[in-house]
Amino acid sequence: MTFIDQWQQAARRNASSLCVGLDPEPERLPAPWTHDTTRLYDFCAAIVDATADLVCAFKPQIAHFAAVGAEAQLERLVAHIHRNAPGVPVILDAKRGDIGSTARHYAREAFERYGADALTVSPFMGSDSLDPYIDSHPDRGLFVLCRTSNPGSEDLQALQLADGGPHPHLGAERLFERVARLATGPWNRSGQIGLVTGATRPDDIARIRAIAPDAPLLIPGIGAQGGDLQATVGAARRCFLINASRSVLYASADADYASAARTEAARLRQAIAAALPV
Repeated sequence: MTFIDQWQQAARRNASSLCVGLDPEPERLPAPWTHDTTRLYDFCAAIVDATADLVCAFKPQIAHFAAVGAEAQLERLVAHIHRNAPGVPVILDAKRGDIGSTARHYAREAFERYGADALTVSPFMGSDSLDPYIDSHPDRGLFVLCRTSNPGSEDLQALQLADGGPHPHLGAERLFERVARLATGPWNRSGQIGLVTGATRPDDIARIRAIAPDAPLLIPGIGAQGGDLQATVGAARRCFLINASRSVLYASADADYASAARTEAARLRQAIAAALPV
């Protein structure tokens, strides 16, 4: 089964467009695990078990594990998701981007070592930096960074391109629009490429959706980053995953953290559904 098929089935089964990000911070783990880097798996696995029927995907962030030497815990966590939340895909958030020979190893890391169903990647080095993922694992998903929610994205992503793009009479094409057009067009040989676009810029989500009407959009920035859910859903319209991390993981700092995470995930799932166009 391809990633997109798996994700769409999970979305229908759980009536959800919510993706929960698994970004454990040792200093924010509940007592008595606070600052204990050996407990990242235990914390995240409990969140998974509490929210598995409320989500369409889970998105562990590799740096949160690798920075403290917890890669083995990440392997266990992905295996736990596959076992305890069967059918819910795992998107490994690693934002990889390198030449083909290196990308082949990143593909093995993400899809074979960790068993991820999809991976976030950077488009900066062009199509041949994405080909190794497609060639080796054509059934797995790739989410290409397109219009991110961080303030510094203005430095490059919003630049207007000198060649104007395919429709210069409509205004100069911006870099993120070129990425959207290429990533979901000629680069998308496997049919499994989506885009990462932040909820803090709903007008740009609408521009991306006009270019890529059927592309899956992975949308962070709701919750702690202050994105407007109603405007985001209205711009994306369909075929999207709203990612929430900190607001779910740290809904409580006490022993009830897992049940609090479930309550917050349920609230978000309902809020997303309520924001969908009629």
